[in-house]
Amino acid sequence: MTSKHTAHPDANLILTPGKVDLATLRRIQAGGVQLSLDASVREGMQRAEAAVRHIVENDQVVYGINTGFGKLASTRIGNDHLAELQRNLVLSHSVGTGEPLAAPVVRMILATKAVSLARGHSGVRPALADALLALFNAGVMPRIPAKGSVGASGDLAPLAHLACVLIGEGEATLPDGRVVSGAEAMKHIGLEPFVLGPKEGLALLNGTQVSTALALAGLFGAEDVFASALMSGALSLEAIQGSIKPFDARIHAARGQPGQIAVAGAVRTLLEGSEIVPSHADCGRVQDPYSVRCIPQVMGACLDNLAHAARVLVIEANAASDNPLVFTDTGEVISGGNFHAEPVAFAADIVALAVSEVGAISERRLALLLDSGLSGLPPFLVRDGGLNSGFMIAQVTAAALASENKSLAHPASVDSLPTSANQEDHVSMATFAGRRLADMVNNTAVVVGIEAMAAAQGIELKRKLKSSPLVEAEFAAIRQKVAFLETDRYLAPDIEAMRQWALKAELPAALLDILPSHS
Repeated sequence: MTSKHTAHPDANLILTPGKVDLATLRRIQAGGVQLSLDASVREGMQRAEAAVRHIVENDQVVYGINTGFGKLASTRIGNDHLAELQRNLVLSHSVGTGEPLAAPVVRMILATKAVSLARGHSGVRPALADALLALFNAGVMPRIPAKGSVGASGDLAPLAHLACVLIGEGEATLPDGRVVSGAEAMKHIGLEPFVLGPKEGLALLNGTQVSTALALAGLFGAEDVFASALMSGALSLEAIQGSIKPFDARIHAARGQPGQIAVAGAVRTLLEGSEIVPSHADCGRVQDPYSVRCIPQVMGACLDNLAHAARVLVIEANAASDNPLVFTDTGEVISGGNFHAEPVAFAADIVALAVSEVGAISERRLALLLDSGLSGLPPFLVRDGGLNSGFMIAQVTAAALASENKSLAHPASVDSLPTSANQEDHVSMATFAGRRLADMVNNTAVVVGIEAMAAAQGIELKRKLKSSPLVEAEFAAIRQKVAFLETDRYLAPDIEAMRQWALKAELPAALLDILPSHS
């Protein structure tokens, strides 16, 4: 058995911008590590900072350095007001609302913002990136409201709340849970609040780090429930004594879809050595319902989409998404639109589709288990039906959450609302696209957890033979969390325990090795 979150022996991670991989981002989200930047990046950052200084000293007019912002870009700002300009930018953009983002998300924001600045195109002091990592390493989390970004011109409002802490404003949460001022947070890490130099405030605010961190958190959660759903699917197949033939490698090779091939292979590995599978080889059942027979086709398509989203998000986590960008080879500062989070929005929408489908097919397997005409099991998986309702209403809960996910899966990326007096006339809505994934993952974890609990019940109701070693090990792990349902009882604690199992189960390498952040 291998944990989904196995601790790495080296807790000191050196981040090389452009080369931070998905497994490292997952470790950053989990915490318990110390971060630093590769020493080789400092020279590039210093050259970019010098290029910005040269522009100011030579009275060149360049957007974001000595002009207003957005619709006010044509307004020239005198050199004696540049520090005030950057401070005002941070304060005026700190307009977020809602609950603070969770610590795992903030950890990824701190790390990816430092990586973005360290690409050497932002023109800021290395000390700013160092300070972001100092906050991370000390466990001091800036309080960033979850709502208020449209995912274009960067995640302006949430990143402004992050930047506030660096200038001694805003709020942060200390490791002991106390909420303190930005000034107190900086004192806690042994630094004075920054007086921002030319472009530094803008560089902190422009970027897709909040959207990307939210989407990455959703991706990692989706991976977890995906792997657990493959295990619950294997349990369900054994509970109904389903056919293993649809998982034959030749079927999937004939189609060629890589996710489908991987999923079928993983299920075959899970069921290897089962006594149940050969016991009904000649039972006369021709085909199982799609929710069992088409696990490779449906879950494989989900896996392929998760892999695609992972490729997009790991690129974005390493990206220079500031504006304008400094190119030190020519000394040019060029305005563009790398802060537009359309790639992230699409990736988050793809994750949403996958998460929704994982829950949808799991709920259908749960319904199959409860239907005695299809499963061959007692109605609603309880011996004394009528007097006992068994899993009847647990399936209703699963249906409610699977249906809720269908609404949440509506693509956020197709929405747009102009801002900044139509200067920013098309936006990505990537921040919401990423943020809604947490609810969807949680919903699916409940559905998958209920299916696994019901499948374990089904296996035990027919208990004559053992399943495979891997499935039996997971059956035992489930039984440590929830007991066999002999008669009706208060099921809410069991459902919560199984939700946590779906998010944190220790699962075989056969499942973990096909996931993007583990492969």
